Amino acid sequence: MLKTYAGSCHCGKVRFEADIDLSRGTVKCNCSTCTKTRSWVGFVGPQHYRLMSGAEAQSEYQWIPPGREAPSIQYHFCATCGVRMPARGDVPALGGIVYAIPMAALDGVDPEELAAAPVMHVDGRHDRFDRTPDDIRLM
Repeated sequence: MLKTYAGSCHCGKVRFEADIDLSRGTVKCNCSTCTKTRSWVGFVGPQHYRLMSGAEAQSEYQWIPPGREAPSIQYHFCATCGVRMPARGDVPALGGIVYAIPMAALDGVDPEELAAAPVMHVDGRHDRFDRTPDDIRLM
């Protein structure tokens, strides 16, 4: 069931809301970007994401993965405190435009509810998002 969560960066300049069904699962990826940030996200469609404040406080990072012609994801983070905010991507396998909501940025989420959320590990390092990596210990 969808539930509305509030989220923010550490300094509070960027605030958002997202409607997420945690029981449908979350994702951890082993691509180079996700590995460095220990990314743990939940994906939502654009109709389920609202930036409440702080658009001007965010910086953006785009990276072109090897073998790609252009970036497909815009990573956002607070320019003041550096905390990663929801990324926007065009991911056909997920239905087009999606937002990757960082679980760590959710405010007031019940720890038991978050711990019970299923986690899918994906092998983004090898562009095999439909497979679990051989080693998930450090994800």
